[in-house]
Amino acid sequence: MSAITNTSDHGHDSALHHQFEDIGQQNDSYIVGMWVFLSTEVMFFGALFFIYTLYRWNYQLDFYIAHEHLDVKLGAINTSVLLFSSFTMVMAVQSAQLKRRLHVIGYLLTTIVCACTFLVIKYFEYSSKIADHLYPGAGFATDAHAAFGAHAFEAGKLAVNMNHAQLFYALYFGMTGLHAVHIIAGILVILALIRLWVIRAKSVTLDYIPTEMVGLYWHFVDLVWIFLFPLFYLMPKPH
Repeated sequence: MSAITNTSDHGHDSALHHQFEDIGQQNDSYIVGMWVFLSTEVMFFGALFFIYTLYRWNYQLDFYIAHEHLDVKLGAINTSVLLFSSFTMVMAVQSAQLKRRLHVIGYLLTTIVCACTFLVIKYFEYSSKIADHLYPGAGFATDAHAAFGAHAFEAGKLAVNMNHAQLFYALYFGMTGLHAVHIIAGILVILALIRLWVIRAKSVTLDYIPTEMVGLYWHFVDLVWIFLFPLFYLMPKPH
């Protein structure tokens, strides 16, 4: 992936930083650095997904009953919002390649609107769980019937272990909360990128690679949610 470059009157690329020999070396450093960073993120989230898999395998019924309190519709809306944000980010990168400055800014702002919409929906989701005392810690619900209704009982006896249900919500808040932190970080990075485009910084207007690197991060954040949504919201009933 080589960027579209611009050469000054002195034969030096205007987008080239002083520590690099040429624009190709600079772009390669961007790309390698970003993929190394994303690899560490994959390992970080991978450990959490592994922990989730182990506990879900051992407590299938408890996790299933606990997951029924999640709002699938809100989760699906958030999934659609993030998928659309990935599209707007792709369009921003394409516009950067074509040097359409206003288009880049417009698409990036739309991406931020989608990100904020996602966070607002998560706020209402978290609020409903907190109101029902379905959050990990000393305040977690102790009455299974009040928390999960008839699903908490089967054939006249308790069918859900509340400690296991609390474990489900610890993973839910931990993993989706960590994802939300990455969303917030993405918003800040995109805002910084927008500022560079607004002031016509040569680092972005003459070289689309920085915009593409931000896009890669955003696609990674969206991809993590693509895994979180079915794991927490679309759990099949165990036999």
